[in-house]
Amino acid sequence: MTKVFVYDHVRTPRGRGKKDGALHEVPSVRLAAKVLEAVRDRNGLDTSTVDDVIMGCVDPVMDAGAVIPKAAAFEAGYSTRAPGMQISRFCASGLDAVNFGAAKIAQGADDIVIAGGVESMSRVGLGMSGGAWFMDPSVNLPAYFMPQGVSADLIATKYGFSRDDVDAYAVESQKRAANAWEKGYFKNSVVPVKDQNGLVILDRDEHMRPGTDMQALASLNPSFQMPGEMGGFEAVGIQAHPEIERINYVHHAGNSSGIVDGAAAVLIGSKAGGEAMGLKPRARIRAFANIGSDPALMLTGPVDVTEKLLKRADMKLSDIDLFELNEAFAAVVLRYCQAFDIPHDKINVNGGAIAMGHPLGATGAMILGTVLDELERRDLNTALVTLCIGAGMGTATIIERV
Repeated sequence: MTKVFVYDHVRTPRGRGKKDGALHEVPSVRLAAKVLEAVRDRNGLDTSTVDDVIMGCVDPVMDAGAVIPKAAAFEAGYSTRAPGMQISRFCASGLDAVNFGAAKIAQGADDIVIAGGVESMSRVGLGMSGGAWFMDPSVNLPAYFMPQGVSADLIATKYGFSRDDVDAYAVESQKRAANAWEKGYFKNSVVPVKDQNGLVILDRDEHMRPGTDMQALASLNPSFQMPGEMGGFEAVGIQAHPEIERINYVHHAGNSSGIVDGAAAVLIGSKAGGEAMGLKPRARIRAFANIGSDPALMLTGPVDVTEKLLKRADMKLSDIDLFELNEAFAAVVLRYCQAFDIPHDKINVNGGAIAMGHPLGATGAMILGTVLDELERRDLNTALVTLCIGAGMGTATIIERV
């Protein structure tokens, strides 16, 4: 199989996913076009040689509908020869876009692919595309459907994470993200979003609250107790896991991922494709995998897919220098670290979605780029990137520097 290399990556800053967020005025297509423009301009790409533009988008409706990667390629001024495709695997869509492009390159179908994702959660609300998973009883009954926050609280209860545990993790995420911005760790990868007059709309992640402390978080009420108890979802969780007598509700807005707007792009290709464009590879995509996992716990897929991926790659946990796991909820990361005995100083070292936000379709591509930058900064070699996924799935990718 052809080796697949990462040549570059960029992302927008993440704007708060509300009507008063800085990026609310920017349609999804413009966010996506912004990262396509940056990838082209930074690398001097002849876009007529781009074999595909693949982007994750979890709710591809309204502003984000109608094959948004192709629309974004038009807006970015790409050659009409560059095609586009949107995919969705919920929260892992951006990483799966990279993996899908890598698979096409590996088997010789493509030489250069731009992969990533986009989500404007202030303009297209969470769940706007609907779906049988949570609307059709013939599906949601066997899937033990419940809101993800209730599943996160089920995980915390089952694996023994207290309110203090998840809050302490959230405080550390904020501190790490603030430190990364202060030290300039993101400066080479974040491209500011500008208006039509060239004025900067946003050049820094807007969701962060660096002053967050345990006292501030302690004042927040659990977000998912009402749907759990009043909506009957706690009973669903206990039915799936009868060893649990009751759910301890510990998650709230301060220790869960933020709703934000943003886009990301990763330039990947074969050795021949990169050489033809005069590009220097930064990393190789060594392996990737997907898996289905417990649908009631829902968010433990990263544990299962990591086991699968390491086995298929013939690697051990000790071969991984850094881990990057999307902070959908604090308990997701705590369970992952618990399962593999991963020290906290090797995972999400520059903070994550609790501090900076989770633009669903883009996050996977964003965190791949984040950990690649950090490998280079620390002169380390190998990283594993993974995300939990709605309905009980997991996606993971291993990259190594070249």
